Amino acid sequence: MGDAEKAFQEAQTRVKGLRSAPSVVELLGLYSLYKQATVGDATGSRPGILDPRGRAKFDAWKSRNAMSVQDAQAAYVQLVDQLVAARGLSK
Repeated sequence: MGDAEKAFQEAQTRVKGLRSAPSVVELLGLYSLYKQATVGDATGSRPGILDPRGRAKFDAWKSRNAMSVQDAQAAYVQLVDQLVAARGLSK
């Protein structure tokens, strides 16, 4: 496992220990970067109007299409670092 992969996994653990929950926009950012880093480009059809949550998640992930796994992992770690700096970690 490389340093980037290790940092990505550590960021996944750290984000769970935030003192306060991220905003909806931050959560969508985390979700879309995580999916791009672990699955790749968004596939399937966009959820319908009756599923606004699923639609927002799909749109956020789709906006990351063509981003490499390495770039998505690095962006995820950077976003987690920002969230930790702003909110701190619970003890």
